[in-house]
This record gives sequence, C-alpha cells and structure tokens, in this order.
Amino acid sequence: MAKEAKWAGIVPESGCILDTTKVAFEDGDTVFDVLCDVRDTYKLQMQYKGSNGGQYIQGINNLYEFDGGRWSGWMYCVNDWYPNYGCGQYVVKNGDVIKWNYTCDLGKDLGQDWMGEDWTETHE
Repeated sequence: MAKEAKWAGIVPESGCILDTTKVAFEDGDTVFDVLCDVRDTYKLQMQYKGSNGGQYIQGINNLYEFDGGRWSGWMYCVNDWYPNYGCGQYVVKNGDVIKWNYTCDLGKDLGQDWMGEDWTETHE
C-alpha cells in the first residue's frame, strides 16, 4: 500500500508513520490518552469519534477507515494482543507496547482473525 502513488505523503515508503517511541503516561491513562499525547507531541493528524471510553479512530496521518477498501481501518494492539474493545477502555501499564496498525481486511492481514472465517463469507 505504501508504494502506491495515491498514498505518497501519507504512508512512508517503510509503511511506518512513526517509529517505536517511548512515552510517559499517568496512572489511569488509556491507549486513547497515549495516542492523543503522541499526536500532540509529533504533530500527527488524527480523527476520531465517540467519547467516554468509546472512542473509535477514524484516521491517522490522513489515512482513514475505508481508504484501503470496505474492510479497512485502524486497529490497536498491546503487547501483540488485539483487544476486542475500544482504545479508550484499555488502561495502559508500565512496559506496555502499543501499536496502531492499518488493516485492509478486518485484521486478517495483520494475523488477527477474531471474527472467524465465516463472518466475511456471510457479509460479502
């Protein structure tokens, strides 16, 4: 995806918008809080909807849900685990490794198939 002309300036050649970065956080901060801090520190564009723990990330660095197809969007993982609840509900702990990955296939292309194979077959 990064090498396609339409993604020039949005997705770097490496496919990585921001390299691994250590950040400080407060007790009780969520993955969403950390993302907002990173957004502000590194001047990243981000759009979301929802509140009170139900935040849904629509776009980061001008790469939005559905830009990569109808099953595309942003997914977060913590310590290589993809929680099945919103980023505003996951309270971070010291040592957590948070990654935001863009999927074009409901996470299957990221090795995460939490809905099972039959779901996409019945919702085509």
